[in-house]
Amino acid sequence: MSTSILLLGVLFGAVGVGYALYGRKQRAPLPLVCGVALMVIPYFLSNAVLLFVLGTAVAVLPWVVRL
Repeated sequence: MSTSILLLGVLFGAVGVGYALYGRKQRAPLPLVCGVALMVIPYFLSNAVLLFVLGTAVAVLPWVVRL
């Protein structure tokens, strides 16, 4: 495991925890699902560029899509 994958996993995991807590408290399903996805994605990806692109897309999704 490279350092970049580890740091990106920690970064996206921390953002995911924030989204999950916000989504649970506000009863908003999209931030909750995105938060859980951000916490789980680093376990399945071993490519740093793909992890960055997919993690950024999922992190921006609640800002773009307003339900």
